[in-house]
Amino acid sequence: MSKRRPITPRWLKPRGRATSSPRLLGLVYGAFLLLVGVTASALVVVTSANLSAATLNAVVGRDASLIELFLNSNLRAEDIDADGPTDARATELGAQLAALATGDDILRIEVRGLDGVVLVSDLPTRRGERPPVSTALEAAAAGEPSVALADDASAVGIAISNQAMEEYLPILGSDGGALAVVAIWRDAAPLLATLDATRRDVMIVVLAAALVLAALLFVVFRSAQARLTRQQRQLVESTRRDALTEMLNHGAVVGLLAEEVETARAAGTTIGVALVDIDNFRLFNATHGHDAADHVLLRVADQVRAAGQDGGRVARYGPDEFLIVRPGAGVSEMEVIIERLRSGLADISVQFGESERLPVSVSAGICAYPEHAASVTELLTAAAVAVEEAKAGGGDLVRVAEVGEEDRVVVSRFDVLQGLVIAVDTKDHYTKRHSEDVARYAVFLARRMGLDEETLRTIHLAGLLHDIGKIGIPDVILRKPSKLTADEYGMFQQHVALGDAIVRDVPNVDLVRAGIRNHHERWDGNGYLEGLDGDAIPMIGRVLAVADAFSAMTTTRPYRKALSTAEALKRLGDAAGSQLQEELVVAFITGIETEADAPLPGEEPTSIWQPELWVA
Repeated sequence: MSKRRPITPRWLKPRGRATSSPRLLGLVYGAFLLLVGVTASALVVVTSANLSAATLNAVVGRDASLIELFLNSNLRAEDIDADGPTDARATELGAQLAALATGDDILRIEVRGLDGVVLVSDLPTRRGERPPVSTALEAAAAGEPSVALADDASAVGIAISNQAMEEYLPILGSDGGALAVVAIWRDAAPLLATLDATRRDVMIVVLAAALVLAALLFVVFRSAQARLTRQQRQLVESTRRDALTEMLNHGAVVGLLAEEVETARAAGTTIGVALVDIDNFRLFNATHGHDAADHVLLRVADQVRAAGQDGGRVARYGPDEFLIVRPGAGVSEMEVIIERLRSGLADISVQFGESERLPVSVSAGICAYPEHAASVTELLTAAAVAVEEAKAGGGDLVRVAEVGEEDRVVVSRFDVLQGLVIAVDTKDHYTKRHSEDVARYAVFLARRMGLDEETLRTIHLAGLLHDIGKIGIPDVILRKPSKLTADEYGMFQQHVALGDAIVRDVPNVDLVRAGIRNHHERWDGNGYLEGLDGDAIPMIGRVLAVADAFSAMTTTRPYRKALSTAEALKRLGDAAGSQLQEELVVAFITGIETEADAPLPGEEPTSIWQPELWVA
């Protein structure tokens, strides 16, 4: 047999490759790089500015200490008075200043009066000169040290190609006022070179750190993206997998089977299906608890997985059921798979607490497309019927679905419809078991009206199927937790016509169809879909209307909680003669209140409404 590529149901296939995530990653990563670049540039600028200021302050501070030491040791008060020092004294101080400047990149050092006149200079010819008073000198004369860079120092007799750094340091008296100013010129080239080198080093360090951070961010983002992609894949996969067994779940395998049926129909091939039910599983659960039941499930799941791994798909189909689907297989191939499964289980036993070692067995139903069914629903129904036959035979058996007799076909079709009823009740969570309840109430009322057994069976079937059309009503309408709009209600009303269409091909169900189509007609003619009134409404529709109204009132709905039995009976009586036929309502209420075996929604009725109060 050739290998077939597994087909994923359309509703489980990805819509396309997710390109938005890498693009988003690139945008975020680019934003981080831009932020890192801006931060690095700002850091270099700020660091350079602070470094420059700190370096200049250090130089000024050092020179201030040097000058203070010199002045305290050599300068006299008369050296800086109005007349200034004598020539001899100026020559002596100039020589000392020249010695002080040697070897420290100092190009010129002078003592000036507050008016800018040179009192002492390391260049004797400068004594007595009055250069233009600069802003820096004025600041120093006011008592504030100042420093600046000069592109041209020729005014003080310095011929250099580089910038010079000018320092003006005030000489303060005992009162804190400036007495004179010491002016110093330095070659700025070494200082600027040091600052440039430091800026370069800072830039290199910052850029290196930025590159390392960028690489780290790239690794982090790639890792995060890979993790998110993996988690997204796991999340999508978890919607298709059973949490306990990690097999495909019910919805996933049904979708898969639907795809396979379409493929097989087009290709003219077959599909083998086996439904496996664990024998006595509820006893495991009830006697030994959920953990024990889960243990049994896992043991069986391992064997199912092993038996169906060769070209098949396995899934947990129900609480204690597994489904094996094998494209291209027929009944004989599925029998081989099931026998392989049963052989594996024969060697398995379980023990819980003080119990004996317990055997684990399964019942299985086998069918094939198109031999036993032409659709997914009929295929699954055929497998379910075969399983029930195997269980009815005592369990630990395998049954193959049958085809042939007309009565079996009718039963099979009814099983399909019954499956749809269950689907409706599952879909419409707030009216769970509503179909069964309506059937019980309708049969109860029909029996009180003296109808024959054949009619009772028909009414029971009609009660089960009366809301089958709801399967075509959107959830947003069925489960809306508020009053429906006019358009929504109009759409909801169509469920009776849809139900009629669903069952129209089932043989001998004309009365059932009449019940489905007319159970929302009103005695006064204000119902739907055709607005029939009185006796024009088929009897089966009138009976179902009473049963449906009582069930609806005693069932919790999205827009209100269930009413008590007493309140529901009271409102049912209020509807007699308008919505419902009076005689049927009287018979139903009287029976509910008086008969010991009357079907009840869960509480004992109380006699709060008497028919004679309103019957003419």
